[in-house]
Amino acid sequence: MSAGAWCLYDWASSAFSTVIITFVFSVYFARGIIGDETTGSAIWAYLIAISGFFVAILGPVLGAVADHYGARKRWLVFFSVLCILATASLWFGLPDPSLYNIIFVALLVIVANIGFELSLVFSNAMLPYIAPQNMLGRLSGWAWGLGYMGGLVCLVLVLCGLIGLGDAPPWLSLPREASEHVRAAAPLAALWFLVFMAPLLLFTHDVARTGLSLRQAIGKGLGQLKDTIKNIRQHANLARFLIASALYRDGLNTLFAVGGLYAAGTFGMDFQEILIFAIGLNVTAGVGAMLFGFVDDYIGSKRTIMIALTALIILGGAIILVEDKTLFMILALALGVFIGPAQAASRTLAARLTPLDMAGQTYGLYAFTGKSIAFFGPLAFGLVTSLFGSQRAGMTTILFFWVAGIALLMKVREQ
Repeated sequence: MSAGAWCLYDWASSAFSTVIITFVFSVYFARGIIGDETTGSAIWAYLIAISGFFVAILGPVLGAVADHYGARKRWLVFFSVLCILATASLWFGLPDPSLYNIIFVALLVIVANIGFELSLVFSNAMLPYIAPQNMLGRLSGWAWGLGYMGGLVCLVLVLCGLIGLGDAPPWLSLPREASEHVRAAAPLAALWFLVFMAPLLLFTHDVARTGLSLRQAIGKGLGQLKDTIKNIRQHANLARFLIASALYRDGLNTLFAVGGLYAAGTFGMDFQEILIFAIGLNVTAGVGAMLFGFVDDYIGSKRTIMIALTALIILGGAIILVEDKTLFMILALALGVFIGPAQAASRTLAARLTPLDMAGQTYGLYAFTGKSIAFFGPLAFGLVTSLFGSQRAGMTTILFFWVAGIALLMKVREQ
């Protein structure tokens, strides 16, 4: 029951990353608010980069504090609710290119993404306490697979319930003059997150309070974090993994942030085509994450990640070169099979390399290393897209992050 409830949190939170960050609201922001897909995709990438900067600062500090304070669920709930409230408020983001409206939506996106990313610090830190050592890979993979399936189901609800599939009218007929049928995806994703996070709160055990006050926990947490950084040579193997994962995860996160924009701008997909494509991508990614969970426990997390990254580099290069929409979709669906395993096995490897009493700090550093350079990926995409006036050129930057990540990962010893 406890493990299943923990896995269901990925199902809950995935609605935000899938519907808001990647496929629906990002496209609406570029097309409906900014009014130009190339400029809009660059601005969207900058927003994700800004939120990543704040996560990089707060993640390791809050993780270290939580290790000494205990009661991680409280931290998880706070940041989850922060994300939910900001996401629901995106309903008020009108299709208006005025500076006030753009700033309003931009601030909500930044706050929502900060809440989402920091909530993952504390949910990830629960993994070593939820799963036995011989099932870390499977449980992480199953959870990640459920996350993709959750995003899939939520996308189906958006497609059939709000936008309409083909000639069939949507289940909920909303006015379209001010894009109400698209904007409604934001409160739907927020409600989804709120409802399905409840089992984790009700049925998973939490780390008990340590008895320290919040002020004492902050002092000890900052002290431990300082010592860890000061004596980084003692944790060189973990440090190499964190840097390597930061590089290839930056490539993955950039892909999530601009994937829907690339499909819309380069191949002229409309909302229906993008959502159908996203549904297929989530299916392949979810299946890949679940199946590779067994591979993770059998051959190890490091080898699983390297297999996934190699496939991503090969398929990603092919996707950038193709010009046919059908071939693009086939290659992208194949790419999805390896996205989930790269993410799930990374979370598992972090758990395998860290002591239990440093779980929060480690996943905080995991977030820090990822987000400390997270602005590079979206920034590189935005700059290259703007420089060449081509999203296709911008997408090539993602491959460089994957290649650099796999090169450094080769030096990590899996213990």
